[in-house]
Amino acid sequence: MKIAIYSRGLENAPINDISQLLNQLIKVGAEPIIYQDFFNLIYSAIKIEGKYSTFSAGDDLDPEIDCIISLGGDGTMLDTVTLVKDSAIPILGINYGRLGFLANIGKDEVEDAIDAIVNRKYVLDKRSLIHLDANIPLFGQTPYALNEFSIHKKDSSPMIKIHTYLNGEFLNTYWADGLIVATPTGSTGYSLSCSGPVVFPDSCNFIITPVAPHNLNVRPIVVPDDNIISFELEGRTDGFLCTLDSRREIVTKEIQLAVKKEEFSVNLLRMNENNFLQTLRNKLSWGLDKRN
Repeated sequence: MKIAIYSRGLENAPINDISQLLNQLIKVGAEPIIYQDFFNLIYSAIKIEGKYSTFSAGDDLDPEIDCIISLGGDGTMLDTVTLVKDSAIPILGINYGRLGFLANIGKDEVEDAIDAIVNRKYVLDKRSLIHLDANIPLFGQTPYALNEFSIHKKDSSPMIKIHTYLNGEFLNTYWADGLIVATPTGSTGYSLSCSGPVVFPDSCNFIITPVAPHNLNVRPIVVPDDNIISFELEGRTDGFLCTLDSRREIVTKEIQLAVKKEEFSVNLLRMNENNFLQTLRNKLSWGLDKRN
C-alpha cells in the first residue's frame, strides 16, 4: 500500500504528530510518499523508521497510490486537488488549519483514519469541479477548481459590470465588486460568506453569487451544472482578478471567459460516521444555544 503525504508547510509544525503519522503508516505496512518541499522542512526534526520516498509534482504520483493525505486546512486540500488532477486518487484531509469543511479529520482521529484506509472502512464522496475556458491561456494545466471560479475588481477600484449569460442567453448584468460561480462543495466557502445558499455536495448545481452588488434586489441564483456560463466585463480599470479557488490571474476586459462542469471529478475520503449534515452542524454551530 502506498500513501502520499502533501502539505504546503504547517505553522508551528507539530513535529511529534507528523512523526507519529509517518511511523504509524509504516507500522501498518504502508509506504509514505512525501511531498519533497514539505519533506525538506521536516526531515532534520523527524526520524522515519522504515521505507519511504518523495515526490515533487502531481505528474510524479503513481496512479496505484491508494490515497493522498493532505495535512493542513481547506486551502491545502484545494492545492491537493491540483496535484491529483484526473487520476482519481482519493484525498483525505487532516485538519491542522481552522474551520475545516474539507479537511474534516481532527488531529486526534489520525490513528482511526489510518485504520479506516488500511481496512477500506471509508466512504468516497465524488465531488464535481468547475472548468474555466478562456481565449488566452490561463492557469496552466489546471484550469479547474473544486470550490469556485470568481471574477473580481482589483484593490479599491470602482465597481465593475459583469454581463452574464447561460448557454448564450442573457441572464443579468451584475454591478458589483465581483461575481462567484461556486460548485456545491464551494457553497460553504467564499459564496457562503457573500450570503450564498448552502447546497448538498451531490446536488448537480452551480451557485452564482454577486460580491457586494449595488442593486439590492440582486440575489444569488442556483442553476443546473449542465449550463455553460459566460461573461463579458466592463470597468474603469485596466485589469481584473480572475480566480480558481486560491489561484489567481490578472486579466483585461477584452478577455472571453466561460465556465462549465469539468469532465472528471475528485474523490474525497471520509470516515463512515462522518457526513455532510454532521459537518454543517459542527462547523457552523447549528443547533447550539450560546445565550448562556
